[in-house]
This record gives sequence, structure tokens and C-alpha cells, in this order.
Amino acid sequence: MAKLRAGREKLIRQLASFGVIGAVNFVVDTAIFNALFAIGPVKAQIVATTVATTLAYFANRYWTFRKHERSGLRREYLLFFLLNGVGLAITALIMGVAKYGFDLHDQLALNVVRLFAIGVATVFRFWSYKRWVFGKELEPDATVVPVPGQRTELEPVRVES
Repeated sequence: MAKLRAGREKLIRQLASFGVIGAVNFVVDTAIFNALFAIGPVKAQIVATTVATTLAYFANRYWTFRKHERSGLRREYLLFFLLNGVGLAITALIMGVAKYGFDLHDQLALNVVRLFAIGVATVFRFWSYKRWVFGKELEPDATVVPVPGQRTELEPVRVES
């Protein structure tokens, strides 16, 4: 019973930190988009999304999933961006079905659907990051074992001369 309770508490802490990171990055994304709006809304959104997603990756790597095994920055970062794209596609699909399939045009109704869609995509992102990006959680007494041929965060870079 204690093990189940500890697992539930750990999941709640992960969900809470994941939610805080998402909220902060929503604000970052919105602020950058509005600050760069003069360069054009599409360019501004690309920059804003790229910056917010990068911040979200590092915040999740070093806070939400800090006790998970490491598989290399490049691999994790690319998967994180890819899975964010899938989350975006989920949101767009739900919005498309609401607008074109159910012929919704009311702004309030579409905002309610948008919140639902973001919720579904957020559940997908949390699950997929935990499963594919950040790997298994390490045991409390385990040490991080580097993947052969990959540099760990604590290992200095060696320059051959």
C-alpha cells in the first residue's frame, strides 16, 4: 500500500511540475508572439513556439523528469519537438472536426473546444514524454550510466589536438 501511495504522490508531483512548466511557457509563447508581431504573425509564432518549446524541454528534463535515465540531448530534444508536433496535430484535428464537421462558428464555443483539445494534447504530451523522450525512472539508489559513445552532462568535453 505504501508503494502505491508513493507512486501516486510521485505522479502528482510530476503532473504539477509539468503543468507549471506548461503555464509558464504559454505565457512565454504569448509574450514573444506579441513582442515580435511586427515581423509578421507567422514568423512571430514560429520564433515564439521554438523558444517556448526549447524552454519546455529543458524545464521538463531538469525538473519534471530529472530522475529519469538520460539518452542523449540530441535524441531527447528531437523527439520532444516531434511529439509536440503530434500534440499540435491533435489540437488542430479536434478544432477542425468542431469547426467543419459540426459547423461550429461561435467564438465562445470554439474556445471551449480549444481548451478541450489542448487538454487532450497535454495528456498525450505528458504520456509520450514520460514513455519515449525521458525514458524510465531511475531507482532511488541507482546511478546514471552513460550510453556508450555519448557524453554525459557532467563529463567534460575533450578536445583532441
